[in-house]
Amino acid sequence: MQSKRKVKILVVGSGGREHALVWKIRQSELVEVVYAAPGNAGMHTIAECVPIDVMDIEGLVKFAKDRSIDLTVVGPEAPLVAGIADRFQQEGLLLFGPNKSGAQLEGSKVFSKNMMNAAGVPTAKHEVFTEVAQAKEYIIKSEPPFVIKVDGLAAGKGVIIAHSAAEGIEAINGILSGHSFGDAGKRIIIEEYLEGEELSAIVFTDGENVLPLVTSQDHKRAYDHDEGPNTGGMGAVSPSPLVSQDDVAVIVNKAIVPIIREFKHRAITFRGVIYAGLMITKKGPMVLEYNVRFGDPEIQAIIPRLRSDIVPLLFEVALGEITMDSLSWDARPCTAIVMASKGYPNEYEKGAVIEGLEGVNTSEVTVFHAGTKFNQEGKVVTNGGRVLAVSALGDNLKDAQQKAYQAIEKIKCDDLFFRTDIGEKAIRGCEHV
Repeated sequence: MQSKRKVKILVVGSGGREHALVWKIRQSELVEVVYAAPGNAGMHTIAECVPIDVMDIEGLVKFAKDRSIDLTVVGPEAPLVAGIADRFQQEGLLLFGPNKSGAQLEGSKVFSKNMMNAAGVPTAKHEVFTEVAQAKEYIIKSEPPFVIKVDGLAAGKGVIIAHSAAEGIEAINGILSGHSFGDAGKRIIIEEYLEGEELSAIVFTDGENVLPLVTSQDHKRAYDHDEGPNTGGMGAVSPSPLVSQDDVAVIVNKAIVPIIREFKHRAITFRGVIYAGLMITKKGPMVLEYNVRFGDPEIQAIIPRLRSDIVPLLFEVALGEITMDSLSWDARPCTAIVMASKGYPNEYEKGAVIEGLEGVNTSEVTVFHAGTKFNQEGKVVTNGGRVLAVSALGDNLKDAQQKAYQAIEKIKCDDLFFRTDIGEKAIRGCEHV
């Protein structure tokens, strides 16, 4: 960023992750304007929302060229897997996010497991299947519980935990025979079930250097006490009490640095974010999966704690030249609680009016919109499975949790539900955080 002129940034996406990114980017004095494509009802006051779908890559290229966009930041995984970075590079446009080859780390669970094996990253034992009969035979001969994963992208819903052979066979029938996940489920992975607590480790990388973010802990199950189906995430806390920041360096060196080296070995330059979802087991940290973008809702618990200007770092990553060796963080923890449409992660209705959003945001509380839009009357309505993420900073984890739930009480919508125990495990694990 040599010039003193202010920059124009385009953020691709419409979810809570993208709202958090827009919110942080807009705080930078280096920025002239932020565009969001397509954005949502929560972004309209801090960004200019443009009606371009995240998968309309040619439309996004044209917009970036027409508006002389200095940097495009891609939020969701689907356009990255589809090759948006490659297309932008062809046009000489700067973009934050990995190319199509690098994005396969999330786009294909089989590719990801192969990378882990080649790089020596600790992960669960697993087998790959494309045929129903072979998968069922494996289930019958193995001891439950089983973790069954679809190979391709499934919006965070492609992981099924089967506690019996019958549940495993039902899942296999639905994926490989019933095509419940479409092309994403043409291949499945069946792996051992790991006991422990989940941890999210996220780093910026330019393909050579890494710069870790603070830790966070996601809550995947839909209902209290970690019951119900897996979701894209019902809430998060930062930091996680499971590890110290010193431990993070060790985890990054074991779980992420080897993957970057393996990419280099395969002549793939990875520029963007690598997110490692880990299980802290009795044997140590084990990698569950990788994402090639910021976690959602983890980033809604992390971004409010970031004091550093994020814009220079986004540029450095995209240019392949990270010079920063540390980031400045708010010592206060943050809790982010998702409010979702009733029925999520399965079928749900859209269009319910959300009231009470005015006045909820404070210096410590921020409501990040995910699945929202304006109806014809100009009211904010539900437009997705996960609708809002209410994030709160506090003096400790309990204080942050209480402030988030107090803010939720002000938001009125009969079609929304939320877990009432986000952060409880973290609070029990470390009362003083």
